[in-house]
Amino acid sequence: MEGPLLEGLYWDAWYTNKMLYNLKNSSRIYYESILLGVPRVRQLKVRNNTCKIYTSFQSLMSECYDRYTSSNEDTSDFGLEQETEWKYSTPNTSSPWHWGFVGVYQNGGFIFTLSKSKSETKNKFINLRLNSWITRGTRVIFIDFSLYNANVNLFCIIRLVAEFPATGGIITSWQFYSVKLLRYVSYYDYIIASCEITFCIFLIVFTTQEAQKIREFKSAYFKSVWNWLELLLLVLCFVAVSFNIYCNIQIFLLLGELLQNTEKYSDFYFLAYWYIYYNNVIAITIFFAWIKIFKFISFNKTMSQLSSTLSRCLKDIVGFAIMFFIIFFAYAQLGFLVFGSQVDDFSTFQNAIFAQFRIVLGDFNFAGIQQANRILGPIYFITFIFFVFFVLLNMFLAIINDTYSEVKADYSVGRRPDFELGKMIKKSYNNALEKLRLKKPQKDEDNKGMKGDLAEQARREGFDENEIQSAEQMKKWKERLEKKYYSAEIQDDYQPVTQQEFRELFLYAVELEKELHYVSLKLNRVMRKISALQY
Repeated sequence: MEGPLLEGLYWDAWYTNKMLYNLKNSSRIYYESILLGVPRVRQLKVRNNTCKIYTSFQSLMSECYDRYTSSNEDTSDFGLEQETEWKYSTPNTSSPWHWGFVGVYQNGGFIFTLSKSKSETKNKFINLRLNSWITRGTRVIFIDFSLYNANVNLFCIIRLVAEFPATGGIITSWQFYSVKLLRYVSYYDYIIASCEITFCIFLIVFTTQEAQKIREFKSAYFKSVWNWLELLLLVLCFVAVSFNIYCNIQIFLLLGELLQNTEKYSDFYFLAYWYIYYNNVIAITIFFAWIKIFKFISFNKTMSQLSSTLSRCLKDIVGFAIMFFIIFFAYAQLGFLVFGSQVDDFSTFQNAIFAQFRIVLGDFNFAGIQQANRILGPIYFITFIFFVFFVLLNMFLAIINDTYSEVKADYSVGRRPDFELGKMIKKSYNNALEKLRLKKPQKDEDNKGMKGDLAEQARREGFDENEIQSAEQMKKWKERLEKKYYSAEIQDDYQPVTQQEFRELFLYAVELEKELHYVSLKLNRVMRKISALQY
């Protein structure tokens, strides 16, 4: 069985090289994509006797090759040791590992590069086949090469993989990374560059503002969840900027080496790997930036009901989640043990968990489950649907619905009126016009006229000037306190109060109590008059 597999792999590699050769020499394709450097072939092996043979079979089998791990890797030279492909190359610590179907493979191994000559490459493959470059200990072979298309300014980094599991056979896979490594070529790219510079300036400004807030509020700053989100966004932004600068420097150096020697393999896979991580960081940053919008719309009652509902029912959800996952994992273990050897969706415990989530969403293979076990299959499926879908999920929705009803009732009774975004924008617009002296401050004139009318009415009713001035000072003091502590425009979760401010709040509470007592006395007097009129 080993002979046909090895022969087939050699012919696959030869066909890959033929395809690359045609790619370089075709007059039509050449102007669309060019091959950067030369392709590279690499294999990783494991040592003999890395696994233990059962005592009764030791007389029948003398060799045992375990699955690939870094500890089982064979690093000794073999075959024609005068050639580089027969000598082990130590892995580069900065190069990424490859996550395959049956193992995780590190860099290094037994490496050789292909030639740009078709005949030389064909003779190289024939020589490797005749001298058994692929052995029983071979666990994976990589064929790496890179293409560049100037029409769309994209690099295509290609990796063809053939894995040899310990069970026998070959598992083939491939990776195609189409990335834009040369960032600044067209006019549109330079517009993007100017936006990136603007982004860096804003990043520095926002970092300075957050540093000032931390210095001002100290430990109270870290009590707000939104402040933690702000710090997370800043960290992710700095990581993204660092990734961008590092990738541009490495691309400049790598392209310089490639132009000096076109017969050398250029490891663009390393750059593509980190470019994917750079995109992942950007994606996570944008996700949290969208979540941050809730901070700016939380002043509205409707918008803040979501966060209030989730925060209030958090304890109930945690308790429910414990009960849910106990039952969920129990069914996942049952499905893995019963159907794992027959159904691909339950081949591992992790796959069984994902398969059950798909069952909840309505995507399932009942025929495969029933065929794997005609008795336990239907029982498993029916009981799982009943307990998880009809019972547990409805309990979860009931918890959310009940808490939402409570929150909605609280917001409808005893709450301040909604702060409307339109009014806020209009107020800011009027303030800007007044500061630019394009509009007269109508509000101040109206307030002065109203204050004058109230003062004149108080004089007609017999109040002296000292009482009127004391009342006006008390009103100003109350308005200042209300604006400072009860304004709907305040969006921070904390408001540190000094000892003087606490004293003012206490006096304000005393004044409110006096007013409440006065209103209560007047109400009682009115009620007595009404009772006297009735009799």
